[in-house]
Amino acid sequence: MLKEFHLHIKNHFPELKNTVFLLACSGGLDSVVLAHLFAKLNLQYALAHCNFNLRGKESNGDEKFVESLAIELKKECFVTSFNTKEYISKNKVSLQVAARELRYNWFAKVMEKNGIEKLVTAHHADDNLETFLINLSRGTGIDGLTGIPAKTDTISRPLLRFSREQILEYANSEKLKWREDSTNKEIKYVRNKIRHQIVPLLKELNPTFLANFIKTQDYLKQSSILAEDYLEQVKEKLLKKEGDIVKIEIAELKKCVPLNAYLYGLFKEYGFTEWDDVAGLLVGESGKEVFSKTHRLLKNREYLLLQNLNTEVNQRYQIDSDRIDLKVPFHMSISEVKTMTKTSGTTLYVDEETLKYPLTIRKWEKGDYFYPIGMKGQKKKVSKFFKDEKMSLIEKEKQWILCSENNIVWIIGKRADERYKISNKTKSILKFSVL
Repeated sequence: MLKEFHLHIKNHFPELKNTVFLLACSGGLDSVVLAHLFAKLNLQYALAHCNFNLRGKESNGDEKFVESLAIELKKECFVTSFNTKEYISKNKVSLQVAARELRYNWFAKVMEKNGIEKLVTAHHADDNLETFLINLSRGTGIDGLTGIPAKTDTISRPLLRFSREQILEYANSEKLKWREDSTNKEIKYVRNKIRHQIVPLLKELNPTFLANFIKTQDYLKQSSILAEDYLEQVKEKLLKKEGDIVKIEIAELKKCVPLNAYLYGLFKEYGFTEWDDVAGLLVGESGKEVFSKTHRLLKNREYLLLQNLNTEVNQRYQIDSDRIDLKVPFHMSISEVKTMTKTSGTTLYVDEETLKYPLTIRKWEKGDYFYPIGMKGQKKKVSKFFKDEKMSLIEKEKQWILCSENNIVWIIGKRADERYKISNKTKSILKFSVL
């Protein structure tokens, strides 16, 4: 195995030969074998061990074993200890999720503190098969079936081409010692049930099952790459970015067949999972919307509008009488001038004596009204003004309004209020400019 592993590193993980990396080591068979293989190749690395304090003396024994292994291999060793049960209770997550979040967050901190760019884990081919079967049982798409990636920007998994059987054979031939986690035999966990009850049957039905699985997964990954390349072309054609909003023409989207596959490919990265609801937007009424944890997808007439969830809806900003330029939520210059020059959508001139400080910049609220300049004192609801302007819900929510007390002075960039305009009685002209 050593010769095959050496060639595998040379061909697929050459970056590990030129840098110091962090090796996640539980003390179990897989990570111990990987540590010894790296040592045989004279690669530079440090060990990192997490004690989750879930198995009493057994957990502490694992920690001491890894520290001894580091001494034997003459490697630096980082060790941490977690109150895993408290984390589970506080964050309302499963044991598996808690352990994953705790260890990877800690790995990231160790790497940042010590200038280490790569984390290496000991996942192997049998782990990949188990992950495939778990995802298959959950009804995942092709992404879930391509399995654990061999590489990301920060993580490498060089044992993914090797089976548990190969790893065990190498350990026995080298007379290596490792720790056995007693919980790995418990079939109350889905992964263990698959490992001990399902995978052995599959291998019994076909002795080359694992090798065939690895080939099949390679084909799936290649197909996935082709699909992603094509989807990038479709995204470039359909998704049109305007500021922080992405517009998608519904008529063009409907031409994509099979539609559900395109919807998944186009919107999965934005966190959407309720695909029937997303598809329903195409035939729903204008104003209908669907949310993910991070984004909103809204139907606005003949378009879908995609936007990050708004975090500024209830924010307010004040302008005091000292007229200091505003920096947030945008840059606005405020100055006293002697005369008006040419106005524009980003410039407003008002009679300063009509204002009452502090002024407020806020978002539109239901019930707002103003007296649009040029309409001879006629009152108009802001919602009606937005409708006449054909503004989408997202555009309405993004709209900032300048107010004096509770009265609207300017729907910024759109329309000023008649009550604050310059007249022949004006003594002090104030200029607002959005930069």
